[in-house]
Amino acid sequence: MEIILKEDILGLGYKNDIVKVKPGYGRNFLIPKGMATMATESARKVVAENLKQAAHKAAKLKQDALDLAGKIEATAITVFAKVSETGKIFGSVTTIQLADMLEKEGITIDRRKISFVEKEIKHIGDFSAMVDLHREVKATLKFKVSAE
Repeated sequence: MEIILKEDILGLGYKNDIVKVKPGYGRNFLIPKGMATMATESARKVVAENLKQAAHKAAKLKQDALDLAGKIEATAITVFAKVSETGKIFGSVTTIQLADMLEKEGITIDRRKISFVEKEIKHIGDFSAMVDLHREVKATLKFKVSAE
């Protein structure tokens, strides 16, 4: 089944993308929640017209995302955590902590747009995370985990 996404969905696609999904996922979850519509011929034409009209706005959004990516990649963040004698931290570093640290640097990012390169961060060291700013712009956030 083909659907047109009304919003960005992590792992599936971006707004106005036409994607194939299993019929149950489309009919029972995405469409009732207002996240997608059926990809009929008329809906495809409407999306194509909307995309054509929004092309200049999209160029500005992409440029803003590129500027923000430059700021993020130039920023060095240190996350402080309680550490045991072996160098292992209690708990793990979360995207909420990274978003808060970026906020202190003057960069506002939604925590859901941050994803870790490693699965879990449970020890002291230097790490990186990916920040999805735009469908074509992704930034690498380098951060350090150290003891409080």
